[in-house]
Amino acid sequence: ILLSMSTFKNLNQICSTPTRQHMVDILEAGLTAINTNSALHNNISLHNDTLTVNQQTYNLSDYRNIYVVGIGKAALSAAHTLETILGDRISGGIILDIRAGKLKHLTSIAGTHPLPSLPNMQATGQIMAILKQVNAHDLVIAIISGGGSALLHWPDKLEGNDMADITNALMKKGATIHELNTVRKHISAIKGGHFARIAYPATIIGLIFSDVPGDDMSMVASGPTYLDTTTNRDAEKILAKYDILSSYEKDNYPLKETPKDPKYFENIQNTMIVNNKLAATAMVKHALQVGYQAKLYSTTVSGEAREVGQLLATLPKPGEAIIAAGETTVTVTKPGKGGRNLEVALGAFKRVCDNILVASFASDGRDNTDMAGAFTDSTACETAKKLGLDPVTTLIENKSYDFFKQVGTYFDTGPTGVNVSDLIIALNPKD
Repeated sequence: ILLSMSTFKNLNQICSTPTRQHMVDILEAGLTAINTNSALHNNISLHNDTLTVNQQTYNLSDYRNIYVVGIGKAALSAAHTLETILGDRISGGIILDIRAGKLKHLTSIAGTHPLPSLPNMQATGQIMAILKQVNAHDLVIAIISGGGSALLHWPDKLEGNDMADITNALMKKGATIHELNTVRKHISAIKGGHFARIAYPATIIGLIFSDVPGDDMSMVASGPTYLDTTTNRDAEKILAKYDILSSYEKDNYPLKETPKDPKYFENIQNTMIVNNKLAATAMVKHALQVGYQAKLYSTTVSGEAREVGQLLATLPKPGEAIIAAGETTVTVTKPGKGGRNLEVALGAFKRVCDNILVASFASDGRDNTDMAGAFTDSTACETAKKLGLDPVTTLIENKSYDFFKQVGTYFDTGPTGVNVSDLIIALNPKD
């Protein structure tokens, strides 16, 4: 069952051709496959006192308290589902998402993203207070999802504004998610396994909603419940690579080593709940169903967004659908407004011809703006030409948002309640 009416708010605007309708339906097949509620029910069940999480069982009568702590863009949706499964067994907890909602047993707080803030820090303080009071008789269920790196915010020796400045500088210079989160781990008192250290010796179930290409669980939300293998030296090299250290005196730069003692992680089970492979596989399946020769290109797409868009526009032969997922980067040189998915679609303008369509979609529904991404096809090219819009100049000025606002080929969904990085489609229908 596709979710067209509830997912895309501007269907009438964007579904003006059969190929565009195929694009939307393929995207929605991917979103349906990673629906938070369905994914949790597929991985978690409760029978009497026995909680089963991905074949691992827990006797809930063994625990004095059961706390739920959620961070990231899937946290609120996941919390709703966990409340239906566990009900009054939940002792309490905090859910920190970009949205707030009504929960029966848990406190819901809306934080900021993509940059950390004082409200994020205040909410993280409440989370840390829970973790500090638990012991070996308690169970902590941790919802860890994309967006959690910015939301879970407790700087170690740095001012909060410094962390925001560092994050912003790395993002603008095109740092990868692995580089960005390596640095975040080493300037935080809760990420990079510190969550686990603080909660030790409580039992922790980590429910991981991966937005990291390649699914390195230690990088999702900067790995709060995962043993980190990166070091201060790794973080220092990244800061030097992007010339971030020049903004701070190296001797005063408070890099904090992440916990390396295995004992903190002995009572933790981290389970992958959803990832972009689930979405991409469902997208390939649906593309086949509507008559395309569908191919999965990659689920670890990376690189400069505009270059990825140019490449994907050249790949599909007539009758083919190329499906991809991952996380590109944008090197920002001008004060324009946009996001990496918008730049993928804008980059495709240079190569789109005849019937080819290239779409790039932020699975969380927000591509650094209120748009969820955009697509390019020959009709969009004609519209841009009539409006006197130059995609090359727009890319130079990093003004992809304004461009697609005028052309109209952008996605409007609002927050989707899930985050598995970006979903990309290149279609070339038969004549």
